Amino acid sequence: MAISAVRRVALTALTLIPLVACSAPQTTAAPASPSAQQAASTQQTAAFEQLERTFDARLGVYAVDTATGREVGYHADDRFAYASTHKVFSSGALLQKIPVGELERKVTYGTNDLVPNSPITKQNLGTAPTAAISLRAAMDAALRYSDNTADNLMFREIGGAAGMAAALRGAGDTTTHADRIEPDLNEATPGDIRDTSTPRAFAGSLRAFVLGGALPEDKRKVLTDMMRANTTGNALIRAGVPAGWQVADKTGGADYGTRNDMAVIWPPQRAPIVLVVFSDKKAKDAKYDDKLIAQATTAALDPLR
Repeated sequence: MAISAVRRVALTALTLIPLVACSAPQTTAAPASPSAQQAASTQQTAAFEQLERTFDARLGVYAVDTATGREVGYHADDRFAYASTHKVFSSGALLQKIPVGELERKVTYGTNDLVPNSPITKQNLGTAPTAAISLRAAMDAALRYSDNTADNLMFREIGGAAGMAAALRGAGDTTTHADRIEPDLNEATPGDIRDTSTPRAFAGSLRAFVLGGALPEDKRKVLTDMMRANTTGNALIRAGVPAGWQVADKTGGADYGTRNDMAVIWPPQRAPIVLVVFSDKKAKDAKYDDKLIAQATTAALDPLR
């Protein structure tokens, strides 16, 4: 289904629910009637269901406008393998553990530590048996290039997946199961709750670390600046937002056609929107399509514009 077709369905919902402006104070529009709200919800659900049929995938979406509290959800409480989106939280856990100045400390790794999908750490290692990288550079590699070895170096510093789980619990997330490190966490076997979360839970944690009190302001800036400079997300959430909207995101991909992205999105002169889009397929070797995430983003954001 083309983005324009999804937009037409979502805009139908938009006409049924009046929005409260997020800028200058003005008279609040009368709330929509229960029947209008139900019609809007039905239209929104239809848009996501059509995307699932088009891409032969299971889709989970949760978006919240932090100014108004308005939400858009679809399978928002279903479990999905989170894949590399978790790197925001392994990074967040590291930032909670050490002062910003200690990010320049070097850590060493060797050929035995190298795991698949590690473009930065592999290049840094070259043909040598060992190499060193600063914690800041490891975080940057994990967040901007989804480097798995760099992520494991952060896991080493925070006490493994248990350290990330503790950071998430501290942020109020009691839903996410964090159990393994890279690359095992990408197995994504259906029914296995290890290394899974829900769109709603991950959105809450993302909001806590990027916008809330999980990190002090200087550490939030480090995390957010790296996410804004992400190199892996241009075809996903970033491709589904209106022109001029700013995005800080983290993507993920795993077995069973798992394709994920989550972001904090800043519309011009408005408070941010937090969005999580998860997806997977039935076959272990299924291929994902980034267009699903982009089109789901458009459908989720249209009612919040």
